[in-house]
Amino acid sequence: MNYQWYPGHMTKAVRMMQENIKLIDLIIELVDARIPMSSRNPDIDELGRNKSRIVLLNKSDLADPVQNKKWMQYFEEQGAHALEVNSKSGAGVKSINGLVQEACKEKIERDRKRGIVNRPVRAMVVGIPNVGKSTFINSFAGKACAKTGNKPGVTKGKQWIRLNKSLELLDTPGILWPKFDDQEVGMRLAFIGSMNDEIIVQEELACDLIRVVMQLYPQVLAQRYGWEESWPEGDSGKQPQSLTEIEAAGLLERIAVSRNCFSKGEEPDLPRAAALLIDDFRSGRLGRMTLERR
Repeated sequence: MNYQWYPGHMTKAVRMMQENIKLIDLIIELVDARIPMSSRNPDIDELGRNKSRIVLLNKSDLADPVQNKKWMQYFEEQGAHALEVNSKSGAGVKSINGLVQEACKEKIERDRKRGIVNRPVRAMVVGIPNVGKSTFINSFAGKACAKTGNKPGVTKGKQWIRLNKSLELLDTPGILWPKFDDQEVGMRLAFIGSMNDEIIVQEELACDLIRVVMQLYPQVLAQRYGWEESWPEGDSGKQPQSLTEIEAAGLLERIAVSRNCFSKGEEPDLPRAAALLIDDFRSGRLGRMTLERR
């Protein structure tokens, strides 16, 4: 399946961000902790060149804790300030004010020397669709400032939010980039719901997810769906990394049977099983897992 999604409003959003970048002291970039690299828009690096940067590994409660630490170290080695957060629960959010002051200390010191005091830091909050920017802003502010939703594309325009006397945030729409050079990136974005589900063939997405999960966490599907083995009978010579499309489809059928997903003719209802599997992954019911490794 070809993974690609770039609706027209994203072009407008990019132009808006380019127009406002000169007003910004800091970029706060949210990434999905389950796919920290694939959920970074490469255009942001060019847009935010020479700006201080904070990278927030959002939804860190859904990701592998060991991998969270490795990705934190990676981003810090790249010169960014990094932090694990869970915008829904508020975990880690209280630490951000101190991180903002640390990231912008040179700017604050320059202002002080010029006699400029109490000028708030202006930060642009950026990220791909459905990464949780608006939920983060509301959690950070302690009130509902930004519209939220569980699908991509809820935020369509810019919005300035004054959090306190020392910090102002510019909320921006989630943007992807016009073409994925690596379809694996598009696939991972589809896994976490950053693309419009209506343009995705759910059975194919579910089979791709099965192949990735079996490679990285081979016991998880057996544990979740009640199989005695992590690999189908008769295929004991196979290794998870060699899982074919046909074998993945076979496992999807097993999920359908284990969850009593049947059509009227008592055939396994694969579309329903696919939707169930994808929802189990996105909600964390499969367990904490990171699909990109350092």
